[in-house]
Amino acid sequence: MKTVYMGTPDFAVQPLKALVEAGYEVAAVITQPDKPKGRGKTLLPTPVKEEALKHEIPVYQPAKLRNNQEFFHILQEINPDIIIVAAFGQIIPKEILSLPRYGCINIHASLLPKYRGAAPIQQAVIDGEKESGVTIMQMGEGLDTGDMISRIVIPIDPKETGGSLFAKLSQAGAELLIKTLPSIEQGTAVYEKQPEESPTPYAAMITKQMGLMDFTKSAEELERLVRGMNPWPSAHTFLNGKTLKVWDSYVSQEETHEAPGTVIRTDRDGIHTACGKNVLVLTEVQLEGKKRMKTDAFLRGYTVEDGTKFTDRKE
Repeated sequence: MKTVYMGTPDFAVQPLKALVEAGYEVAAVITQPDKPKGRGKTLLPTPVKEEALKHEIPVYQPAKLRNNQEFFHILQEINPDIIIVAAFGQIIPKEILSLPRYGCINIHASLLPKYRGAAPIQQAVIDGEKESGVTIMQMGEGLDTGDMISRIVIPIDPKETGGSLFAKLSQAGAELLIKTLPSIEQGTAVYEKQPEESPTPYAAMITKQMGLMDFTKSAEELERLVRGMNPWPSAHTFLNGKTLKVWDSYVSQEETHEAPGTVIRTDRDGIHTACGKNVLVLTEVQLEGKKRMKTDAFLRGYTVEDGTKFTDRKE
């Protein structure tokens, strides 16, 4: 079965690697254009492009898919049996969806129909879900609304971060893909329709602003936000006019009458902070311009007085 693979970030690397190792013919890899990074604005390849080049697979990087007849003709010449998509980053037009004999399938990092959208991994952690998973689905014109073909359930650990779940689901997606492709090719796959109207949570694209900690929320909600936003874009607040990233924390059942965002005390355990309900103890932080460090080490070089108030903006 001749395949074309479309993907961009780290999440999409393991499925590509699994395709090659399983002996599938990957005729081409489609990924987003290289982006400038760092002070020197050096153009860096996407993680999927790097993996493709290791296996000498031709790589195409169209800036857009819609109304791009030149790229469409390239796909027509390749004539793939199936197109496999994993976190590609662009809407795929109808003409491409209908081109391959077996259509286009998507490796989506949630248990559909829950968490359609761009950031299902982080959102599942933030929302306190007990499990997540991967669904392989037939792609249609709607956003993550196509027929489901297969799925795998992955438990979410109590200290799961967005990053750790990301790695688990990438590997799970790779394994599920290799198990699913033979049934598609042999015509034995079972296609299950999703509900037309789904009340389940939608996972919007993550922005830096979403990491801002609102201490009027419960400590439990904020602890989940810290984990979900780790490693990107990170949960953060402001301390004495500087951004303070929070990398790790835990919930204390201590009750306090202090206003939310007020530092109750600091000790070897961390920075005990009043919330709308209970207390959040910050155990790993990073002050603007400084290194990431455990809070006890941070407090040896930076004094945080009891009664200090975290704010939601630079002052």
